[in-house]
Amino acid sequence: MVPEQRIAVASDAPLRPERSYVLYWMTASRRIDWNYAFDRCVEIARELKKPVLVFEALRCGYQHASDRLHAFVIDGMRDNAARLASTGVGYYPYLESAPGEGKGLLAALAADACVVVTDDFPAFMLPRMTAAAAQKLDVRLEMIDSNGLMPMRATDKTFSRAFDFRRYLQRELAPWLEQAPRADALAGAPLPAFEAVAEDVARRWPPADLARVDLNEFSIDHEVGAVPTWPGGVQSARRRLETFDLAEYQRARNHPDDDVTSGLSAYLHFGHISGHEVFAQIAQREQWTPERLSDATSGARAGWWGMSEAAEGFLDQICTWREVGFNMCVTRPDDYLDYESLPDWAQQTLAEHEDDPREWTYTLEQFEQAATHDPVWNAAQNQLRGEGRLHNYLRMLWAKKILHWSASPREALAIMLHLNDRWALDGRDPNSASGIFWTLGRYDRAWGPEREIFGKIRYMTVASTKRKLRLDRYVERWSAPGEGDQAKLF
Repeated sequence: MVPEQRIAVASDAPLRPERSYVLYWMTASRRIDWNYAFDRCVEIARELKKPVLVFEALRCGYQHASDRLHAFVIDGMRDNAARLASTGVGYYPYLESAPGEGKGLLAALAADACVVVTDDFPAFMLPRMTAAAAQKLDVRLEMIDSNGLMPMRATDKTFSRAFDFRRYLQRELAPWLEQAPRADALAGAPLPAFEAVAEDVARRWPPADLARVDLNEFSIDHEVGAVPTWPGGVQSARRRLETFDLAEYQRARNHPDDDVTSGLSAYLHFGHISGHEVFAQIAQREQWTPERLSDATSGARAGWWGMSEAAEGFLDQICTWREVGFNMCVTRPDDYLDYESLPDWAQQTLAEHEDDPREWTYTLEQFEQAATHDPVWNAAQNQLRGEGRLHNYLRMLWAKKILHWSASPREALAIMLHLNDRWALDGRDPNSASGIFWTLGRYDRAWGPEREIFGKIRYMTVASTKRKLRLDRYVERWSAPGEGDQAKLF
């Protein structure tokens, strides 16, 4: 059973058991297994003795729509189509080639649905899109939270420090670790087979031929190219998880030359892999059982899980730091991306230093083109443009230097959000928003000594980064567009 704390009702219109199928409107948790939303569909379908239709669409009118984001999502759609082939579950993929072409399709599919189930994702355009749909449908619409190990609506408190959120998890998370979504969502009694979408619907909005997709046919940003070496989808996500080496992560996770991080962020963002599946695999490697959890609730980063140091460090990232971002989005939906959402102390110290002289200032265009005076920063920006990601440690330095080299803190925030959301595969996400706002003081504290421009905001320098990290090969690789696959991405 899907826990009640993960179910939210977007529209309490009637359940309509006389209709043909249970409709899953897949928007954020773009996978079949380890997915509470699909589990919910199966629960209802078995109760009503109805088939399930999965409707997965990709609009082209969303902000920053590009070849990069489209290609990654479409890879995942191919995996979902393959997963559901021959299962009896219907799958209806739809790719909108121009803004507005898909208008009315959800309502048309819902007209034959007993209930519509969708994903509860608190960021980007999805809350507005779901709210708009709820106003138009004449059938019950449920939103299901499959985002993290802890239900994101379990508390209405906004946590201002990761330490406090970690302590909250240490008090409350244990029971939820034993309530995971199904690893094989279709195990058990078979569902009735889905037959076909109504002919008039399929004729007006033809399902996508996922084997023949030409990104040039879409009204999207073609400058932000796809990354052939970084494909999307459930299978790619699982390969990265299976080959992720915890020992190497512990040894060298901060060193760009080694690049031993998991690479799962984009897959988590698009729902191609579940935090529950990641946790289950780490727990299996560690031969972990819930009895090893500590009774301590001190908020310490290590020691609570009862796992190795490497596993605990990774889980702190995948659970504490990722899910505190969801907490901010769901408890402050109207302003979590606003400058005014920063802590009062951070806004005050940045205001006090806003007029400090700046040795260098750059425009958005200069930042975007990696045209600063600093080769390390330029390399990081070139990686973002070329691969759609930033090395974890350098992401912090990248953002700190934008603050350092922008005309004002507000302008710096706007530049960070634009670059991240346009170029990063994991942009537009609560977790990436947390990282950006952290550089301006969110989840942090005041630091001394007070410095020009930064005030009491935590300070980072390129010089200290170069002393601490191995990054010579990284800078050499990303100092300019490379040969082969990477050259055509710029």
